Amino acid sequence: MSAVCSLFQLHDESREYGMGDYEGAQARWCPGCGDHSVLSATQRLLARENLPPEKTVFVSGIGCSSRFPHYINTYGFHGVHGRALPVATGVKLHRPDLHVFVVMGDGDCISIGAGHWIHAIRYNVDMVALLLDNEIYGLTKMQTSPTTPQGYVTNTQPRGSYLPPMNPIEATLGVTNASFVAQTAEWVPAHMLATMEAAYRHPGFSFVRILQRCPHFTDDLFGELPKHPERVQLLVHEHGIDLEALEGRFPNRLAHDPADLDEARRLAEDASVIRLGVFFRDDSRPRYEETRHLPAYTAPEKLELLERELDRYAV
Repeated sequence: MSAVCSLFQLHDESREYGMGDYEGAQARWCPGCGDHSVLSATQRLLARENLPPEKTVFVSGIGCSSRFPHYINTYGFHGVHGRALPVATGVKLHRPDLHVFVVMGDGDCISIGAGHWIHAIRYNVDMVALLLDNEIYGLTKMQTSPTTPQGYVTNTQPRGSYLPPMNPIEATLGVTNASFVAQTAEWVPAHMLATMEAAYRHPGFSFVRILQRCPHFTDDLFGELPKHPERVQLLVHEHGIDLEALEGRFPNRLAHDPADLDEARRLAEDASVIRLGVFFRDDSRPRYEETRHLPAYTAPEKLELLERELDRYAV
């Protein structure tokens, strides 16, 4: 039994957790990488919601951001490229008592994982999916990703990216049964934390795109935005994100009711300004775990079934 599991067995339900309780291995991202900010906000969220580490699971695929489970002290599954969402769906369906988070990069989610991404939205399983989008393949050293701006020079397309970039928010809003779609940025930590809180409290599949700086490869894409808040528009509403603390710094604000799907799609399609906030939410959308009831097995029964299945392949 691992030391982590031994510690988890000592959990006291009355205990209050702090950020330090969720600190895992030392993060090895590049200095200035936006992943550091996302990790800090996530640990703050877990502490605010007082989520027991042994009841919390982070699932990831492959990429810089997918190192996430190594750096946070909860259960974690570091899967293969593009397969984080089906793994997380299986975890949640069989253990609905767990708090499930999925962390993916722009390639991991909407390139090789696109098929799983579309159906995860449709299934609407109760989990939080974080898309950390720096608009480049960073781990494989500056290759074009689906969200790389058209004309942007990369190592795989030295004459510039050929195609218009994919819009993850617009695409998500077009999928049947989408229930929570939001966008935030890691250089606005208060907004990012508030968005994560709203996503976690939403009963269904919460998709959050986090715009992220990559200081090594794409610093020119988002690097100057912290100095120019006028280029960012905040979507505000009582059922979305409305932070008074940001009003002075981000005067460009638009009242948007996230119940209005048609308006959400129009706003997502308009690329003239970077919009942060909740584009759409509908707490009444059907969840897959409510319609697909799995049999409840005890731990010994699960072990017996597993052994029986493995015995089928014995030679």
